[in-house]
Amino acid sequence: MSAAALDGRILVTGGAGLIGSAVIWFLNRQYRENILVADALDQSDKWKNLAALSFFDYLEGSELRGRLRNDSLGPISCVFHLGACSDTRERDSRYLMDNNYAFTRELAEWCLARGVRLVYASSAATYGDGSHGFSEKVGLHKLRPLNAYGYSKHLLDRHAEKQGWLDQLVGLKYFNVYGPNEQHKGDMRSVVSKAFEQIQSCGRVGLFKSYRPEYADGEQRRDFLYVKEAAEITVKLATSPACGLFNVGSGDTHTWNELAQAVFDALGQLPQVDFIDMPEGLRERYQYHTQADLRRLSGVGLDWQKFTLREGIFDYVRNYLIPEARLGDESF
Repeated sequence: MSAAALDGRILVTGGAGLIGSAVIWFLNRQYRENILVADALDQSDKWKNLAALSFFDYLEGSELRGRLRNDSLGPISCVFHLGACSDTRERDSRYLMDNNYAFTRELAEWCLARGVRLVYASSAATYGDGSHGFSEKVGLHKLRPLNAYGYSKHLLDRHAEKQGWLDQLVGLKYFNVYGPNEQHKGDMRSVVSKAFEQIQSCGRVGLFKSYRPEYADGEQRRDFLYVKEAAEITVKLATSPACGLFNVGSGDTHTWNELAQAVFDALGQLPQVDFIDMPEGLRERYQYHTQADLRRLSGVGLDWQKFTLREGIFDYVRNYLIPEARLGDESF
């Protein structure tokens, strides 16, 4: 595989979302505008994520499935499938199975039948509580996701493995991605976005208490990745010969306390943190520690970190959240 995969028409599903719009932003920075965007624009302001980006056409996600089935989509050279229900609290399993599993399976079949390069979004949620570690080498049959969202992603990974597709396409297990263009996600926004809003409102941040004795309040740990870096890794994997499942994270781990401190520092304020009760329904499905094993990514030369957590938060807060800007609005 080479950069030629991006020379024809590129389809980006979920193109108005956090990672999808960042991928379009990165492609635009490579002077690529031959992009067909598919998404489900609802009554939120998600459309604003597309306003500063360049692409040749937009297609509603509900129409895309029909186009695939009647083969009227036209020539496509590469697909970034980043559209899905990403709400980890969604309880409608039928919806998740259709949207995240069945549709992705249909799209994969369409791409493989036509030799179209496919990069699709899996999730670190497939690893469950991390008891088997966070390596792609762990047998998929051993993993037990903690919620229906994670299972819908995991099921596609397992199907791809059983069908032998992992030798032909790329699945990306994104860890905690944060950054500009996530405003539409509401309560599913990153804690960086929520903390900024809380500090602007009352000067304080609320973090979940810990319900495990080995973790103090706010010392739960996550692998955080800035969306600009996630987008670059995603695009570069599309033009590499690599296939299979890849972790997409920083390879590092930080506490929620460290994250909150960085947001306060970016705003030039002293930290004021309150520890709040975690909803009971979340307590049994909560990941206390994630850290991407990046050895597979390293094997294809893509394990660099251009933004530390602190650098990513400073860029996000000062260049996007404060001026209320989105990717593509940059004047720097």
